[in-house]
Amino acid sequence: MSIFRRRETKTDDDARTYRLLEGLEDAYAIRTGDPCGDADMTRFEEVVLFATAYDQAETYPPAGHNFPKRG
Repeated sequence: MSIFRRRETKTDDDARTYRLLEGLEDAYAIRTGDPCGDADMTRFEEVVLFATAYDQAETYPPAGHNFPKRG
């Protein structure tokens, strides 16, 4: 997989999402001592979680964004 590829497949996107969520779970477990605990998430953890979640009712990226455009 080249880091300079201009297009990615859904499989690439899904794999990246899975790695992000696994990393989030690991970081939360290290911070709290329990991967499924009741401790509040940090703001960063919330951003990662909600950025990787797919909600068909929400438009992503949001209108007026300045994120880079794909391909």
